[in-house]
Amino acid sequence: MNNACIPTRCGILSAASVVGKLEKNGPLGGCFDIHSADDRFGQKTWEKAEAEMQRLALNTALAKGELRQEDLDAIFAGDLLNQCIGAAYGLKDYNVPYFGLYGACSTAAEGLILSSLLVSGGMVQRAAAVASSHNCTAERQYRSPIEYGGQRTPTAQWTVTGAGAFIVGENEHAQALVKGVCPGIVLEKGIRDAANMGAAMAPAAADTLLRFFDSTGKSPDDFDLIATGDLGYEGGDILCEIMALEGVDIRNVYNDCGMMIYSRDTQDTHAGGSGCGCSATVLASYLLPKIAAGALKRVLVMGTGAMMSPQSIQQGEYIPAIGHLVCLTSKEEEEWELC
Repeated sequence: MNNACIPTRCGILSAASVVGKLEKNGPLGGCFDIHSADDRFGQKTWEKAEAEMQRLALNTALAKGELRQEDLDAIFAGDLLNQCIGAAYGLKDYNVPYFGLYGACSTAAEGLILSSLLVSGGMVQRAAAVASSHNCTAERQYRSPIEYGGQRTPTAQWTVTGAGAFIVGENEHAQALVKGVCPGIVLEKGIRDAANMGAAMAPAAADTLLRFFDSTGKSPDDFDLIATGDLGYEGGDILCEIMALEGVDIRNVYNDCGMMIYSRDTQDTHAGGSGCGCSATVLASYLLPKIAAGALKRVLVMGTGAMMSPQSIQQGEYIPAIGHLVCLTSKEEEEWELC
């Protein structure tokens, strides 16, 4: 079972994205549903702003799908904050069974996997997956306060201020089909540098991809795009090198959400974007519409997460990481067999 891709029979019915000012000014700015000019979303604290992003994202996804909260059987949600308070506070007014998740930056993919398995197994009819991150809440929790003005290394990534929400249900009204999922395995390869999460996460991403290809018999040539969550430029290069050493060349179809969301030339985000909101917003706003329109027919989306905490960093622990994979196709690929 550890090496297996799990086939699913469900799809993403609707999705929504909420972002901050920097993300709105990036290359995908015209794709997002909602943005804030000051990253506060009308709230007094950064943490309350992140909670509001979660609420707005799920509300918008429901509205776009012409659904109400009563149409949901479960919500899977998470963020980067201690005890996942962004999700808990943001979604507390929804009268829907709630599951709080912590998968670090892989949380959106983790939520999609769990939602897809429940829907495919007939346990629920519809489930929501929601994930968020906020640059200011993450900096306050994991690194130096922004006011400190500390220098960032070239390998450091910029935590995306954003939230994405996805409604998963039966195939009939889906924008994109979820053909199968491949849950990740926690790996740790001796990286301690919290300013180089790409290096920590790349081996876990490679492990999941290799297990997926081995269990399905597929290859990179079978897909239009392989998109990782937020390895950034540093981690993306390492992933491609690891895969090449294993005899699998993904460069022709590879991209990373952390590289897509910001402009490397005009926005100083160093090694690209990161955070739960990175893959969540890029998938909801940019990739999913392309799949729905048939411009992308077969896509592998993999959320990657560095499973660290402020305490583990302060104690000098190595950074464990994970990569969760979801295979999406356009509706015209309904007869295509994955697993």
